[in-house]
Amino acid sequence: MNNNILVFIEQRGGKILPASFQLLALANELATTAGGQAEACVLGDSVSGLTDAIAAQGAKKIYTAEAPDLGSYAAGPFTTALAAVLDAADPRTLLIPTTAMGRDLASRIAARKRAALAIDCMEVALDGNDLVVTTTMYAGKFAAKFKLCGSVLQIATVRSNAYSATDPQAGAAADIEAVSLGFTDGDNRATCTEIASTSSGVKDVTEADVVVSGGRALKSEDNFKIMHELAEVLDGAVGASRAACDAGYQPHTRQVGLTGKVVTPRLYIACGIDGAIQHLAGMRGSKVIVAVNTKADAPIFKVANYGCVIDLFTLVPLMTQELRRLQG
Repeated sequence: MNNNILVFIEQRGGKILPASFQLLALANELATTAGGQAEACVLGDSVSGLTDAIAAQGAKKIYTAEAPDLGSYAAGPFTTALAAVLDAADPRTLLIPTTAMGRDLASRIAARKRAALAIDCMEVALDGNDLVVTTTMYAGKFAAKFKLCGSVLQIATVRSNAYSATDPQAGAAADIEAVSLGFTDGDNRATCTEIASTSSGVKDVTEADVVVSGGRALKSEDNFKIMHELAEVLDGAVGASRAACDAGYQPHTRQVGLTGKVVTPRLYIACGIDGAIQHLAGMRGSKVIVAVNTKADAPIFKVANYGCVIDLFTLVPLMTQELRRLQG
């Protein structure tokens, strides 16, 4: 085991998830403390064209693993491929974005490599050889710190936007190592036969820098149009409370909260959401929170950086109008 920090680069259809670049910035910080270097690995059917962009974000060495079985995510082939990369790289720490893929892959690779594992970390630091991570517990009421032992491989999945990516360095170069793979029949027990997109063209709430969420106060699916218009101007995603989703105003894929999706955007705008404990647990980690509600005593105002006690149907269209004017 060396002192290098390895980042799993998540890509879909040749497009790298921004959270992966954020983790490269963290990896460089940790590697400086550990006396190693930041490295990256990328898996897929054809990923060699992504190495320049990864190198520009600070990776000193990039491991690539290519095979037709890695064209779309399947647990068996990806776990086997990542295990092969870890055998070649032998890092002290592996960082993975906290996504649906990341959660699944991290737990499987930790079991296979008998590694120490922490899921959904908000902060990551080194204490000697140990990795110190901060996560939330009890619906976000507490922040807990854990130490991952330095005598074994340390694996941590990290929330999107917990760290900021650095500016890309034009002309940056990295060593490239292609890792050979040997799949067995057991690696392909479950394969992807078809991908059906359900996207409406709006970003997913877990990946957006800006999330505009609406609650039951919007009263109908049609009224969510003003949420979509504001999100479009801000290049963000549309979210919703559980009450709004249960009422059929928005699909549950946009639900933010303990029973929905946990989001950590740079800006979270909550419109007509009172702030139930379950919802607060899903968005409390946002960098800036703006609350729009007619109830001055709504719990959402206790966590908001900015509060607007006003009817959302009055304020939100005005916000959209003013932002469009500022954008020219």
